[in-house]
Amino acid sequence: MPVKAPAQGTCRDCLSHTGEKERRCRSCGSPRVLLHDELDALSLAHIDCDAFYAAVEKRDDPSLRDRPVIIGGGKRGVVSTACYIARIHGVRSAMPMFKALEACPEAVVIKPDMEKYAGVGRQVREMMQALTPLVEPLSIDEAFLDLSGTERLHGASPALVLARFARQVEKEIGISVSVGLSYCKFLAKVASDLNKPRGFSVVGRAEALPFLAERPVTTIWGVGRSFEATLARDGIRTIGQLQRMERADLMRRYGTMGERLYSLSRGQDTRTVQPRGEAKSVSSETTFDRDIAALEDLVPVLRGLSERVSSRLKKAGIAGRTVVLKLKTADFRIRTRNRQLSDPTRLADRIFHTGLDMLKREADGTRFRLIGIGVSDLTDAARADPPDLVDRLSHKRALAEGAIDSLREKYGRGSVETGYTFGRAGRARPRQEDG
Repeated sequence: MPVKAPAQGTCRDCLSHTGEKERRCRSCGSPRVLLHDELDALSLAHIDCDAFYAAVEKRDDPSLRDRPVIIGGGKRGVVSTACYIARIHGVRSAMPMFKALEACPEAVVIKPDMEKYAGVGRQVREMMQALTPLVEPLSIDEAFLDLSGTERLHGASPALVLARFARQVEKEIGISVSVGLSYCKFLAKVASDLNKPRGFSVVGRAEALPFLAERPVTTIWGVGRSFEATLARDGIRTIGQLQRMERADLMRRYGTMGERLYSLSRGQDTRTVQPRGEAKSVSSETTFDRDIAALEDLVPVLRGLSERVSSRLKKAGIAGRTVVLKLKTADFRIRTRNRQLSDPTRLADRIFHTGLDMLKREADGTRFRLIGIGVSDLTDAARADPPDLVDRLSHKRALAEGAIDSLREKYGRGSVETGYTFGRAGRARPRQEDG
């Protein structure tokens, strides 16, 4: 939305100041100039890595730079991420793989490497936390930041600090980010999506109402397809229509959701940036290329997933007391089973055998398209896996697992396999890991 240019702007490429009416930087000639009346008064940002998984893969394989890339698993899986070239062809996240390949048959399909993506995500997160302690992660590749009060620390306004940050991420990590800057979380999140990739959009208080008025109701958090249809039946399709309605009327029609519609449609969002504590769970899941019913086929997959979860727990120095088994049937029904342990664990052997006991109860001939295993009720690893006075072999298994971990760390994950997984590779394709 056009706004009156401020007395001074900032070039996003060379970070030099620009004059009031200069649409190109006088120093480097770049058209990527930030101009906004409220530029130096705003401090709440949303940062989102652009096509994150695909960007990491393109960074690591330059031959993919100009090719459409889809991150996903198998014909039965879904698209985790698509690069912007693939998106031009109509590929979208969560789209079934067969539809994605119909839309873009020339695409390069890469199975997700969640450990690699998590590592890059941590690098970006550490760079965010160098800007402000008020960082609220939303996922592996996006977060809110509150930079209010940091001007003296950085010797620059939040806008300039964020422009420096975006340039630093590209230079040091090799991926790009988009930034949304506003006065509240809702509008910062909306702004970060406006000009992807490598975007930097600003929405101030003065323009909030007209900016929102022409946008669809789905811009508001919580308005999905079902609720969008409900609003459409009532003749409401744009945020501007919500702006003309009374709070009482919206609440009478839609309950507590009506309060959200009233507030966010007017750019009113009082939520603050809340740095998160430790993760609540660690899990890994796999979608199969074909439905699997036989227990003997499910067991090696469960073992491999248990080892992935265990590896992540050990690297993070945490453990979990509740083991969670997740299954999705051929007709897309989800089954979740939980088992609480006497003590927290981070051992693959213990996670696996607990999950196996639950799996045996579910393997009744039902065909499954997905299996997952995880742990919750997380705690510090210092309390994990005390000596078992009943199962005296548990200590030996723990020592053996430690030896395997050491060999894998030195020679790679595929250097050592257990009897459960040996010769079983290729039966399933990983779709995602949740943290």
